[in-house]
Amino acid sequence: MQTNIGTLDRTLRIVIGLALIGLALAGTLGLWGWIGVLPLFTGLIRFCPAYPLLGINTCRKAKS
Repeated sequence: MQTNIGTLDRTLRIVIGLALIGLALAGTLGLWGWIGVLPLFTGLIRFCPAYPLLGINTCRKAKS
């Protein structure tokens, strides 16, 4: 699994993921807020499975 998420992309994914989960816990978004687990997880592991399919790589240098 090769890193394909850059620093800005990673930061945005983590912030958005935490915000969605927080809104779900607060009862604002309901169950749909738990979709925030996906961007949070991909931001933490720095790999998005959809990016290779779409030919996207936001890393400056691909690390092994």
